[in-house]
Amino acid sequence: MGIKEVKGVTVRRSRLFKRFFVLTSSVVLISFVFVGSALLLLVSKFWMDEKLELLQENTVAVAQNTRDVLSSDYLGESGRGSIIVICNNLRQISNAIDADIFIANVHGDVVYCKEILQSDLAIYTGSCLVHSGYHIPAETMSLATESICVDTGTLDGALSELSFIVSAPVIVRGETVAVVFMTQSFSNGLAPYVWAIFRIFLFASLAVILASFILTYIFVARFTKPLREMSVAAKQYANGDFSNRIVVKKGYLAKQNDEVQELVVAFNSMAQSLSTLEMSRRSFVANVSHELKTPMTTIGGFIDGILDGTISEDKHTQYLKVVSDEVKRLSRLVTGMLNMSKIESGEYNLNMTSFDISQMIINTLLSFEQIIESRGLEIRGLETISQNFVKADTDMINQVVYNLIDNAVKFTPDGGYIEVSSGADSEKTIIKIRNSGKGIEPEEADKIFERFYKVDKSRSYDTKGAGMGLYIVKTIVELHSGKIKASSVPGEYTEFIFWIPKI
Repeated sequence: MGIKEVKGVTVRRSRLFKRFFVLTSSVVLISFVFVGSALLLLVSKFWMDEKLELLQENTVAVAQNTRDVLSSDYLGESGRGSIIVICNNLRQISNAIDADIFIANVHGDVVYCKEILQSDLAIYTGSCLVHSGYHIPAETMSLATESICVDTGTLDGALSELSFIVSAPVIVRGETVAVVFMTQSFSNGLAPYVWAIFRIFLFASLAVILASFILTYIFVARFTKPLREMSVAAKQYANGDFSNRIVVKKGYLAKQNDEVQELVVAFNSMAQSLSTLEMSRRSFVANVSHELKTPMTTIGGFIDGILDGTISEDKHTQYLKVVSDEVKRLSRLVTGMLNMSKIESGEYNLNMTSFDISQMIINTLLSFEQIIESRGLEIRGLETISQNFVKADTDMINQVVYNLIDNAVKFTPDGGYIEVSSGADSEKTIIKIRNSGKGIEPEEADKIFERFYKVDKSRSYDTKGAGMGLYIVKTIVELHSGKIKASSVPGEYTEFIFWIPKI
């Protein structure tokens, strides 16, 4: 069994291949055994049918010839001459078809056979050493005197081997005067015939089986190769290395859209997703660490400065306000992480209430009033916004609105604008938040809702964040059976639109 070492992972390469090869080879061998057995049975039956037909035809012919000779003898011809004619006919046919032929009277005693011609004494006495001891059973004779019979047996031990037995009555002037018996041993002709057919089949089968084994080996090796490679790759993934990809070479698998190829494509896609998720996770850990470290450093520094007198008393209030803001920032970060964890695990239960979402948008904008005024941002849409009641989880939807407006404030250049609107149709409530600015590049438009994803920091006026905001927004909206999408014209604006169904 081949063993391969891949980056510290020991992989038994031939286990699956061996099982497939043994299974396929066994099926091929069993199939040939069944085919060979069926062929031998068919050949044997064909030989027996042909042999019985030949024996029956010759038995009838002998019975007719014997009838003709005996009919002439009844007209006064020599009895010795009849014996010679009949026995000579028996000998010729017996030699021609390699069968034993004899004629018995109605009492079951043999009166004519080919051996009678071997000596003059036998000719005169009408008996021979071979057949004179035969006595046909009465039951057999009763059937044989009436019609042509075909049977197998030994004539109550008269024959040394199991044989075909064909009989035909000799009828002279309407009366059965004798019965012609023709016998042939099963082993006489069948075994050589079957053995000859078997040898032909055996040689042909060996050639086909050898070719089948070679083709099976090649096919199974190619079929299981992607599976073996996936086994190696899976063990690497378990160790945190997501660099391995399964390559389907041009050939059988590449030409057909079969399950193995689909599995390889899905496996590579999974690996890419795992790799991206791992990179995002590492980036997330780094970002969260930074997010936690920066405010904690600020808080610790200011608190220590106040305690050791480095910061004068007249500035305590100013720096305590900074500490308060940093604590709130930490609280939002931790709350976001906890909410994301609860939502993904299915532990968060929505508390559905009715509220005015337009008023929620206005209140959220007011919480950003200071930074909006300091940067000279224009707020549009407030003059036309009207009451719009929805039934949803107030805290969750408030987080959606807050995150979207927070994003808009971050990415709007000084002197730019933020436009909000709230509307509804017969089925859903629609909220739009647009801001001027550089916009989102097309290649990033589909990624901004992914977990841990952060756009190019060079575009942002506030590079802080862990890349969870829009992912949480999308998750919350979908939790309410709604949808969210982003549209942008680079250099002009970015717009987020989300809607939730009316309940």
